[in-house]
Amino acid sequence: MQFRKKNMVRIGIAVMVCLLIGFLSGFATQSSVDTWYAGLNKPTFNPPNWIFGPVWTVLYILMGVAAGLVWSRGFHHIWVKTALYYFGFQLLFNAAWSIVFFGMQDPGWALVILLALIVLIGFTIKWFRIVNRLSAYLMLPYLLWVIFAGILNYKIIELN
Repeated sequence: MQFRKKNMVRIGIAVMVCLLIGFLSGFATQSSVDTWYAGLNKPTFNPPNWIFGPVWTVLYILMGVAAGLVWSRGFHHIWVKTALYYFGFQLLFNAAWSIVFFGMQDPGWALVILLALIVLIGFTIKWFRIVNRLSAYLMLPYLLWVIFAGILNYKIIELN
């Protein structure tokens, strides 16, 4: 029983960290959504603005559960440490994208960050799979969404 409670606490902490990063990144986003971003030419497949908040919330929860499951295997193990280090780095790049794209209004550098983020997510999934297969699967929607974001980012550069 104690082991299960410890796992739930770790999952809860990881989810809260991910949601906090998302919340803080949202400040950079909100500063430009109704001004600079609204004036950009966007591709026809660009989703409506209202969809991004709910999608990112779900993705951050999935990411947190995935990281918590990995952490639950014990931070003493080198594979767990490696997996969580990659997770932490990709989370920093995730936040950096919002700051660069919306805060600094620089889609070019944001695309470079996204490409690095995709690679980091790939490594995170690889290491998560070694530690806990379910964690790797929980990260796949995030990877797909970030690839989609990269396509959108590229098209915004191309159209502007």
